[in-house]
Amino acid sequence: MYDIIKKPLLTEKSTAYGEYGTYVFEVTRDATKTDIRNAVEKAFDVKVKDVRTLVYRTKWLKKHARFGPPKYKKKAFVKLVEGQTISIFEGA
Repeated sequence: MYDIIKKPLLTEKSTAYGEYGTYVFEVTRDATKTDIRNAVEKAFDVKVKDVRTLVYRTKWLKKHARFGPPKYKKKAFVKLVEGQTISIFEGA
C-alpha cells in the first residue's frame, strides 16, 4: 500500500478540499482507482466513497545548463464517507 501512495499533497487548494472530505495524494502512475482505494482504506483505516485521478506534467528540468523533458505525475483525489477524516491532514 505504501508503494502506491507516494505522499500527501498539502497545498492551499488541497487543504480547502479537506473541508469537503476530499484529500489529495501523489500516487504512482500505474496505480488504478481500485488500488488507490484499497491502499487508502488500509493505511488510514477509513472508508473511501470516491476516487478521481489526474495525470499532470511538471515543468521542464534545468540542471547545469542542460534542459530535460518534463516528468509526468499522477495525483488522486480521495473522497471519504461523510464523518470520517484522516489525521495527518488535521491542522494543516
